[in-house]
Amino acid sequence: MNDAADTLARQLASIGDGRLVVVTGAGVSHASGIPTFRGTDPGAIWNNDVTELGTRRFFESDPAGSWSWYTSRFDMVLDKRPNPAHHALAALERWHAGRSGHFLLVTQNVDPLHERAGSERLVKVHGSADRARCTRHGCEYAAPRGSLARSEVDMSAFFTDPVAENLPRCPACASLLRQHVLWFDEFYDEHEDYQWGRVLLAAQTLDCLLFVGTSLSVGVTELFLQAAVELDRPVLAIDPGAARPPHPRITMLRAPSEELLPAACARMGIVTEGSQ
Repeated sequence: MNDAADTLARQLASIGDGRLVVVTGAGVSHASGIPTFRGTDPGAIWNNDVTELGTRRFFESDPAGSWSWYTSRFDMVLDKRPNPAHHALAALERWHAGRSGHFLLVTQNVDPLHERAGSERLVKVHGSADRARCTRHGCEYAAPRGSLARSEVDMSAFFTDPVAENLPRCPACASLLRQHVLWFDEFYDEHEDYQWGRVLLAAQTLDCLLFVGTSLSVGVTELFLQAAVELDRPVLAIDPGAARPPHPRITMLRAPSEELLPAACARMGIVTEGSQ
């Protein structure tokens, strides 16, 4: 891992006050006890039925089934804690901002661990498991800009008897509530919280791109990779299980992110939580 840490530290230090974009996927949260979404580990959240169940179409046909499916998968992430990778990324953000650098962390994850670790220049491009929103477009708690904390939603009746009559409803208009996530049959620009305009701008202006714990199998990762290639910018990817680079322009760093990121930070003199 020493070589990988040295490579990452040198590249991050070399960009000066440039624009650093970090894109994270489920692998960054695996050490926190959250199963990967598309991985092969037991309990992977995204399995073969996700493209059918993780849709607006399924919610509209069976809202109780949709809520049951999501709560069985998402509720377990809400009591997890950030691991050293999350803390290192938050420390890297503070360090880079301290030298007047531009930093953006774009996460595909819906867990709240980046925020809990202290990340602030953050886009949760697929939504957040700790929030819900109203289904009536234009409501103060609905798209295009509204939502509410899941902690404010009374789920007790539904958990006791998960039927349609007990579904959670909007406190403002009594319409059904839904998950505050991007479903497979929806678009990135359907809610302001996904910050798609900010994502596009970051892709167009980045100076260095770092992928952490992502299989590069969704649209947002392809967007950033193609932008970096066209701009002729360096691209690194932390993935301990990758057999070979998914693209010839990517420098693969084959080490667990919870070990590699703190090690690279230490080489740059960046203090992370728990470091001495």
